[in-house]
Amino acid sequence: MDETHKKILQRNRSNLVKDLDPSKLYDGLLEKGIFTQDMIDEIQSAGTRRNQARQLVRDLETRGSRAFPLFLKCLQETGQESLAELLQNGAPAVTLQPATPTQVVRPVIQPLPISKFYLCLMCINVCATAPGGGKLRPGPGRVRRDSLQGYKMDASPCGHCLIINNMEFEPHSMLKNRKGSNIDCEKLERRFKTLNFVVEVRTNLRQKQIKHELLTLSKKDHSQYDCCVVIMLSHGTEVNHNRFPGAVYGVDGQYVPVQHITNYLNGQHCPSLQGKPKLFFIQACGGGNERDMGFEVSPDEVEPSSGGMDDQTDAIPMSSSSDSLSMSDEPDARPTLPTPSDILVSYSTFPGYVSWRETQSGSWYVQTLDCILEENAATDDLVTMLMMVNNEVSQNSAKGLYKQMPGSFNFLRKLLYFQTQT
Repeated sequence: MDETHKKILQRNRSNLVKDLDPSKLYDGLLEKGIFTQDMIDEIQSAGTRRNQARQLVRDLETRGSRAFPLFLKCLQETGQESLAELLQNGAPAVTLQPATPTQVVRPVIQPLPISKFYLCLMCINVCATAPGGGKLRPGPGRVRRDSLQGYKMDASPCGHCLIINNMEFEPHSMLKNRKGSNIDCEKLERRFKTLNFVVEVRTNLRQKQIKHELLTLSKKDHSQYDCCVVIMLSHGTEVNHNRFPGAVYGVDGQYVPVQHITNYLNGQHCPSLQGKPKLFFIQACGGGNERDMGFEVSPDEVEPSSGGMDDQTDAIPMSSSSDSLSMSDEPDARPTLPTPSDILVSYSTFPGYVSWRETQSGSWYVQTLDCILEENAATDDLVTMLMMVNNEVSQNSAKGLYKQMPGSFNFLRKLLYFQTQT
């Protein structure tokens, strides 16, 4: 960066630290190539907004000649025009030069000799054949092995499972209590114990307590385990994000972004889980209250649906309506950047739409997930089972009218088969 621009940033550092909202800038800074994802992660790990702003300005001074004008553009695009004007006062006019295009070198494709092709076919045939001569396929007695086909999942116990169940919210949070969530919690606690996980349940946590539990989990030594699971049952909201959408509320009305929840267990913060699957199940809203009315299909495609008159949702109302349907469990899903490997985040509903919960039997998503795991964990991998959950939940109807569609962000590199009792 030019010395003139560095001095402008240094002269206005106190105003930037006081007023800058870094969270609004991350997508633009990445998109324009000012910062890398690793730099953004480091800035976000600085903690408070002020600390992030201070780190952002410090790092900005180390970037190239285009960084200052592009930073001004990001400020203008995110509604922080006053800061942009402050920095422009006394700054020389800058004309952005187009970035130098990177020349793409395409490899020359050589024909594969017949002998090598024959060897490849032999290799494929050998890899697809079990030691006893049979084909490897999911089913009772399948072979579990740490290979490109499947994660190692034979440790006993398999790993830790943390369930955070927020049911009763403090009055000042303006969030309704979540009747039926205790049923979801009991089902999932029982299910993951059956799958040979060490399950810990935490109930009615505030934001700082949620962070503390996740930090404690990340500090554990997972070297003897094969997997880690985090389950969040709460209200939620939309937030700006770079990787995973949505956020989960503490009972005090303060939220933790899902992206931050996953960061606690990534390779940087939890080295003993590197290369191992980290699974996150989110039954929490995304701040919207869209209700899916569905669409007409052939009767052959529809199975009998469930759902009664006491169906509720977990969303924060986006209007002043007093309708009991004005609560939801959906995330704001707009992933735009590569995500760390070996992570899967499963959400209870399609972005922008409500997620339904029955006060007597729990949420549709958890009910279905529990049943699918019980019936299919011995034969099917996790991603296949989540597709089954999607299909089953999509058949339900709330009050005979509204629908729901779960979804997930899957960055696992291999198939994942849970341990099951023989």
